[in-house]
Amino acid sequence: MTLSPDYVLLYVDNPPASEAFYASLLSVQPVESSPTFSLFVLPSGLKLGLWSRHTAEPKVLAHGGGSELAFAVADRSVVNDLHADWAARGLAIAQRPTAMDFGYTFVALDRDGHRLRVMAMDD
Repeated sequence: MTLSPDYVLLYVDNPPASEAFYASLLSVQPVESSPTFSLFVLPSGLKLGLWSRHTAEPKVLAHGGGSELAFAVADRSVVNDLHADWAARGLAIAQRPTAMDFGYTFVALDRDGHRLRVMAMDD
């Protein structure tokens, strides 16, 4: 049996606030929404769930920042444009646009400290 992950869950303090954040950031509306959970189906087919860290079972022990949602984009200009847009929206920037061994990238943080990496991969 071959498994292919297609669903990411982020544990958040305030699902409605995080839902509004991701709806604006990703320009997509949730397909499911409640006070403790929101679900987005992204154009790629990836499902992004936002679950209240206070009601998830088993109890959530970790906080944001231990992993990343990564967004591959076409080129450096898109990285720079998204960095400017996200900084203007007030997202905390953990890493400004920089060249790394895999490509050109920056990292922002969502309201719960989850890392959001935008990258243009080198050939």
